[in-house]
Amino acid sequence: MTLTARYDEIADFYEQFAPDRYGDPAMTALLRLIGDVRGLRILDLACGHGRLTRELARRGGLVVGLDISIGLLEKARAREATSPLQISYVHADATSPQALAGEIFDAVTCSFGLLDIDELDDAVATVARVLHPDGFFAFSMLHPCFPGWQPKQASPNWQPGQGYYQEGWWLAETPSHGLRPRVGANHRMLSTYLNTFARHGLMIEEIAEPPPIPEWLADPPSVGPVPVYFVARYRKRVA
Repeated sequence: MTLTARYDEIADFYEQFAPDRYGDPAMTALLRLIGDVRGLRILDLACGHGRLTRELARRGGLVVGLDISIGLLEKARAREATSPLQISYVHADATSPQALAGEIFDAVTCSFGLLDIDELDDAVATVARVLHPDGFFAFSMLHPCFPGWQPKQASPNWQPGQGYYQEGWWLAETPSHGLRPRVGANHRMLSTYLNTFARHGLMIEEIAEPPPIPEWLADPPSVGPVPVYFVARYRKRVA
């Protein structure tokens, strides 16, 4: 079966949009929650062009990157060929019950990828299936509880005019230089995420709500700055 993805058509753009820089609030919080990865076998879910994947490998992790976009994986594999970090990249659908069959990981990570996965329940089932009994899942995403502000700055988290309770995939109408007008996003309520994780045996260890980047804080909404990012670490519940 041939797998296609929305990101295949914008792989060149996305590589420039998300460069290998790690000082932004969301990535800083995610790496802190992930912690020491030396010697851990890690699955980077929805790895894209390998931004987080490479940093985890640099920090001593034994990393496998998985993505449905062959265009982005080609970018990641090209980086691996020129600067080897012993990363394996797998082209697969994370929502498939056959994805990574028989594989076990000490940790699963995901940097903003949950917004791009249409079938959340199936993806979390894969996370739970491949995690070692003592393993953890750490991820970052746009904060689902707040709409963001200023289209040229903090992208809205849900469709304008629809509101928080209208779940589903939508395509942003912000300026064309942004990401979400190109590939859209899946908005889900926070309760949907929390209940899905619980249903698959994942327990909260820590949650972070890092602040927006300084440029966005220059013109916050009238109520003051609101969270833009949501970062969490879950532990697999041992039966």
